[in-house]
Order: sequence, then C-alpha cells, then structure tokens
Amino acid sequence: MILNDVHRGITRHKKRRRLGRGIGSGQGKTAGRGHKGQRSRAGSSSHPTFQGGTMPLVRRVPKRGFNNRWRKTLAVVNVGQIEAAFEVGEEVTMEALAAKNLAKGRYDLLKVLGEGEFSKKITVSAHRFSKTAIEKIEKAGGKVVILPGKTTVTQKNHEKTQSTSS
Repeated sequence: MILNDVHRGITRHKKRRRLGRGIGSGQGKTAGRGHKGQRSRAGSSSHPTFQGGTMPLVRRVPKRGFNNRWRKTLAVVNVGQIEAAFEVGEEVTMEALAAKNLAKGRYDLLKVLGEGEFSKKITVSAHRFSKTAIEKIEKAGGKVVILPGKTTVTQKNHEKTQSTSS
C-alpha cells in the first residue's frame, strides 16, 4: 500500500450521477433501475419497515406497557440532603441545588421528599413537596415556596390551608 493512494478518488464535493442521459453516459436507458420489477417504475415506494414479506423486526419484538412521551421528568431531593448541604438562612433553589450537585442532569420538575432529619430554618423552593417534607420544613421554622408548574392535590390543599391560616 502506498500512503498517497489512500485518499485517491475520494473528493469532498462529488458530482451527482446524471441518470437517463443517453447510452454513452453509462447510466442511460434504464438509468440504473434494471428491467421491469417493483422499483423500476416511477412512484414506487414501500413502507420503511418492509422486509420483503418477512415479519418486520418492529413487529417481532415484544412490547409491554405504555410509554408516555409527554411525561415530566422529576428530580428528587430529600430534606436530609438539604439539611446537610445548606446553612441556616440560605435559600434552596434549583440553581443552588445544581451548584451543590443535589439535582443533577435534565429535569422538568423538582420534588422535595421528607426522608431524613430537618432542623434548620431554610426557605425551600420547588415544584412539588411531599406531605412529610412540608411538615418537617415548617416545623423547623422554614418556609415552603411552590414554584409554578403542575401542582398535585396535596399542594393545592396546602395552599388552601396557608391562605386560611394567614
């Protein structure tokens, strides 16, 4: 093998084949489609998964359940993790959690769960909270801020109780 032969014949902007432009062109008459047959005529097309009459792989593979393509992805943080990572008086936001590597990756909604001990007076902002998380944060003297987004039933109830108690 000669090194300067490696890329011979490979061009960046290759000219397209001009089909059906006479016998002398090398692609005349049938224009590379052969004689007769399914793909020889204009307008022929088949389904992308068609495999010559065999049962297509798409239909052979077993499928189970339902995959919701519009579901929201949740990032989950426990109050115990917030307790360990944040100091008294700090505000817990999505940006602050990302900076402390508690809510990593891409997600649509942030949910705070009530696992662990919580004793600091901290303001926590999230889209969703569990009942126990709300209880623990408010018992410690902290504040729960529900960010706009799809709320769950417990949060709606919590908002009602806050507005009536104020």
